[in-house]
This record gives sequence, C-alpha cells and structure tokens, in this order.
Amino acid sequence: MNTTENTSAATAGTPGPAAGSQAVSAGHSRVPVLTVRGLTKTYGSGDTAVDAVRSVDLDVASGEVLLVMGPSGSGKTTLLLMLGALLRPTAGSIAVTGRDNRDVDIAAAPEKHLPALRSHTFGFIFQDYALLDALTATENIAVAANLAGTTGSAAHHRATELLDRVGLEHRATARPSQMSGGEQQRVAVARALSNDPPVLLADEPTANLDASRGRDLARLLRRLADEDHRSVVIVSHDDRLREIADRVLWLEDGQFRQIASMTIDPVCRMSVERTGAHLEWHEQTIWFCSEGCKREFAENPDSFQP
Repeated sequence: MNTTENTSAATAGTPGPAAGSQAVSAGHSRVPVLTVRGLTKTYGSGDTAVDAVRSVDLDVASGEVLLVMGPSGSGKTTLLLMLGALLRPTAGSIAVTGRDNRDVDIAAAPEKHLPALRSHTFGFIFQDYALLDALTATENIAVAANLAGTTGSAAHHRATELLDRVGLEHRATARPSQMSGGEQQRVAVARALSNDPPVLLADEPTANLDASRGRDLARLLRRLADEDHRSVVIVSHDDRLREIADRVLWLEDGQFRQIASMTIDPVCRMSVERTGAHLEWHEQTIWFCSEGCKREFAENPDSFQP
C-alpha cells in the first residue's frame, strides 16, 4: 500500500503554512467518509485565547489509513477528539457518512444526539488500552456492543468473533491484568470494532508497545482498513506507523504543514523541520528536535543512523 507513488501523492496533497484553507484530500479513487471544513478549537478568550486547531480542512476516504504526526502540543489529540464527537469545535463542520450512507454534521448535532452518533459511527483506540480489569476480554468487548444496541447472546457471539479476528480467541476468559500490553491493545481494537464503525480513531496506539508488538498492531490496523473498507485515523509520534499509512500529514501549531520539508531526527526518530538545532556530520546537515538530541548525537554519532 505504501509505494513511492503513494508517498509522493500524499506529500503533494499536504497544505503548507500558507495553504491552510485547502482541503487535504485522499484523491478521487475512494469515497469520502469524513469531510472536515474550517475546523477550529479555541481555548480561552480575548488576549488569552489559544487556537489548538486552526481552520483545518480534511477529507478522509473509505478504506484509508491516515497518520497525523506532529510535536507534543501541536493539536493532534484535540483534532482527534473533535473528529470523534468527544470535543465540540469552536467553528467549522465535520460531516461523517454512516453505515446507512447518511451524512451527519457532528459539529452541529445537538448534544443529546452525540452519544448515539459516537456509538454507531466511531471506534476508539487509546494509548493506555482503557480496558475494565474486572471484566474478561470477552466481557470488555460485549459491554461495548451493548452500548451500540447489541445485547445478550448476540453481543457475546460478536465478542467471540472479534477476538478470533485479532488472534486472541485463546484469551477470551483472561482479564487485562493477565495479558501483555500487545494483547490488551488487540482486545482494545476488537472492542473498537464491536459496533462495526465506518471510522476507527486511534490515539498513540503503539506508544506503550515494544517494536515487534507495535509493528503487529500497525499491520492489524492496515488489514482492517483493507478488508473492511474502514477508515483509520491515527495520531502518533511513532514513525514506524508510516509504513502502513496511505497518507502522512504533519500538524504543527494547529495547522497542517508541508511534510516534504521535514527530515528525521536520528536520535528520537521524530519528523522535524529543517530549522533549529542541527550540526554538520560527514558533509551532511543533521537536524534535531531539540538541543538534547543534538548533544546525544554529538557524543556518539556512529551509534545513530542519520
């Protein structure tokens, strides 16, 4: 899914700092599921007002894996919470197409309608798994199915099917405290699928996983997008997720920026702009996210791959 052609197209479609009003589109080959226009979230007012997200336009297509990266405090989580109707935007629209092919502007929907919209439209995957330790893996998934309207034996059957799909049917009666981090996150993915949502929203899904389990989780998300034509939006610092993404967008100061101008910090492996901390090494200019990473590289440059 991640050819050079796809990467180039993703880069070309990413608006720079001066192009914030342009929609970041997935192209014409897929049907949009999320259509965002002018999305803004402002905290405070007057002289103390801070725009966490500023006039963001975005299209997310059916079956697409979109990765949004950026430094801490850039607005990634705020954006994700607004997309999932967990946080009200200050301005803008978020049109989502449900399984019934009806479009709803969740930014304008009455507050009392939001729980039902969330329970039928989105699946959420969190960094800390957010499983209930008093419940088994099967019960954690069944409870989520209950909230979406599936109850009794049907909910239990749905949970069993989903555990099989994520490769954890043998852990059906285990509680979260009896599972590894990778197993807990796969249960969390199964729970997110319990309502058959058209959109999965993942906040740093690999942050608590080692390299091997992180790759396994990433490939699972890619497979769910491909097999189910399900949209997956991920916000993360984890550069490993690039390999499964159709597009990678860089969010900084609440706006999308040109990812073509980014490079990789060889110490922390984060994408960074070609400004700020840097040094010359083997006739190359190496850029860093901070002076700390620069010092660490300078102490032993041969231990890092620039």
